[in-house]
Amino acid sequence: MVAYHIYITYDKKKKLKLLGEYPLLQSLMPKYSFRRETIKFYLLLTAILFSILLIARPQFGSKMETVKRKGVELIIALDISNSMMAQDLQPNRLEKSKQMVIKLMDELSDDKVGLIVFAGDAFTQIPITSDYISAKMFMPSITPALIPAQGTAIGTAIDLAMHSFKSKEQKVGRSIIVITDGENHEDDAVEAAKEASEKGIVVHVVGVGKIEGSPIPIDQSLNYKKDRAGNVVISKLNEAMCQEIAKAGNGVYVRADNSNRAMKSIQKEIDKMAKAEVESNIYSEYSEQFQFIALLVFILLLVEFFTLQRKNKWLDKIKLF
Repeated sequence: MVAYHIYITYDKKKKLKLLGEYPLLQSLMPKYSFRRETIKFYLLLTAILFSILLIARPQFGSKMETVKRKGVELIIALDISNSMMAQDLQPNRLEKSKQMVIKLMDELSDDKVGLIVFAGDAFTQIPITSDYISAKMFMPSITPALIPAQGTAIGTAIDLAMHSFKSKEQKVGRSIIVITDGENHEDDAVEAAKEASEKGIVVHVVGVGKIEGSPIPIDQSLNYKKDRAGNVVISKLNEAMCQEIAKAGNGVYVRADNSNRAMKSIQKEIDKMAKAEVESNIYSEYSEQFQFIALLVFILLLVEFFTLQRKNKWLDKIKLF
């Protein structure tokens, strides 16, 4: 725009020279001002530059603030043992489980959610939070390689989940959702679920897999896991154990399939839970700072509009030097 303006000004002066000398022409156009035309252009250009900055939405002044929300607290205990790689659910048990967790998070609003992963041991993958977007970002990185110790320590996962809830008030609905195939069960998960129920924490169980079972593929090969005798290992859903854990935890048991029926059933149970005010520390939005720039753009356009190309006889009387 600047280059175009310089070219137009040069071209205009060049054409005026064809009519005569510039001092002579000035006397024929006493009220016309090239300077005012340049001022008008740069006022308009500055207004456009600030308009671009305005559209970019400048923001600053963020702060941590405490808000009160009505919701429940959920902790998902996800089985990531090798048996979860069986493909009786598509694409496999673990990927299907992660899809269900993401779908559940999409349905939450003012609730808090945390994620524990377990195999032969258990650890907290996502501390309890109301930031669902960040929580979902961790999901693709969850694989059986996170826990070298293999097995299915459901009781350890439930115990860790019990100690992970932030709110200790009984009026806040708290629930543990265990997603597992229940195979290679190691510890006393039923007793752990019973203890959670006594503390007012409901334990729901989602069984992943099929009762008839499926072989466990070995990574990056077409082979399947075999036992010491050389037979292909068939991983089966231990539905009886899953039902027993859910019953002890005063929750429900549902079997996952290739639809979203299981998560819908769990969501209904969550909706029945007592929702109480839960304080959440959240990172507040940045404050919008466009107002000052918008006012500046308005003033620049206003000045440009009232700046005429002819000289002002009142301003010409002012002699600073």
